[in-house]
Amino acid sequence: MLFQVEMKVNVPSPDQVDPATFDEIKAREKAYAAALQEDGRWRHLWRHVGLYSNTSIFDVESNEALHELLTGLPLFPFMDIKVIPLCRHPSSIRDGDR
Repeated sequence: MLFQVEMKVNVPSPDQVDPATFDEIKAREKAYAAALQEDGRWRHLWRHVGLYSNTSIFDVESNEALHELLTGLPLFPFMDIKVIPLCRHPSSIRDGDR
């Protein structure tokens, strides 16, 4: 199943989370995202220009699988997330679309 996911990171203030700790969380996030991209579940990742947010396409087997993946993101506690389920458009000429 394909999902479009918009993620906005709300950077905590230094009195909420130590900046060094937040840097460590971001490093874990980068490694987690890379592993998901390598195994094909995180198919696309685009940055929103000038913002700490992105639009991504995930390819997972179920709603539950997406939920587990997203809640496993190290930055999840600091994110606003919007999920849009996707399906193949009948006019698409791309065989790889599902």
